[in-house]
Amino acid sequence: MTDQHPAETTAPVLSGAAAEEVRKRVRLLVDITSRVGVFRTGLKLAARRLTRPEATIIADLERHGLDVPQLREVLWGGHVLVDDPELYTRWRFPKTHERLSSHHPNVDKHRYPDLGLKGPLVREKLHGRTLTGTWVQLEKTPAAMGPGFHLPTMNDIRHLCDYVVYRITKSNVGPWGLSKQTERRPVYLAPAMFATVQVPADAAHELTSTLERIEDQDDTTSASPELAKLFPPPDRRNTFAELVFHREGRNGRGLFGSADVYVHAAPRTAAHAALEDARSSSPGWTLPDADQTTTATIRGKDHEITCAVRRFTKNEETA
Repeated sequence: MTDQHPAETTAPVLSGAAAEEVRKRVRLLVDITSRVGVFRTGLKLAARRLTRPEATIIADLERHGLDVPQLREVLWGGHVLVDDPELYTRWRFPKTHERLSSHHPNVDKHRYPDLGLKGPLVREKLHGRTLTGTWVQLEKTPAAMGPGFHLPTMNDIRHLCDYVVYRITKSNVGPWGLSKQTERRPVYLAPAMFATVQVPADAAHELTSTLERIEDQDDTTSASPELAKLFPPPDRRNTFAELVFHREGRNGRGLFGSADVYVHAAPRTAAHAALEDARSSSPGWTLPDADQTTTATIRGKDHEITCAVRRFTKNEETA
């Protein structure tokens, strides 16, 4: 059961049973978090008043690996980076408003404006895009900074005071405390652990020749050089392919690295299928009742076997 965002996005907002489940979990997380550290008063009351958009944000951060110590930093105003650009659109709620901020100035603010949201727990949530994902930060004082002209308000003055505290303490001023996790030292969730570097064209020939020489040396220095000659390594059409990273494919050194070798599951034969069908459909059986038995000894050449024997009449045998 979901509600839809406005026209800018189609991402769902938590609602119904899902929202209530997240509310309970977030309240529990806040209760556990608030037992360690210093928080401003009113945190538990704000958690009880948690709104659906706030629950969605916390649930998304938790889905990307947020733990209790990191939640503490978030509530204190820590700067959070998530390598998931879809969160920028997902967190555009009906009451979201555009904001101005100095965070991540290398991003096109006309295309990806910074977005704010007010709530009892987040007070003022501010988030925007990074080059590879989304950033989010909670602020103590909501500010009226946005597109167009606005007369200064008391909140703007308080926001300026928070900036002075940041300059003095080198800590972000969040809704429930101070955090050293600033934009220069952010909380990094779900980092994209990959990078690609283009190999210079001048170095390509030297790199490939070195790689081929290493393979030849590996072949001649094996435990049995004579045996190794019978099983030469694959002659790749393009040795340089081992030095190029392909996210959608595979590459690298090794027996099957960059080789056109793939493993496919063997097809299930008709005989195998028949055996499985017979095994699943065959009726079960049990031992007959022992009734009255006598002991009998069967003697072989070097062994004797004592067993229980049941005697039955001829009528029982024909039945």
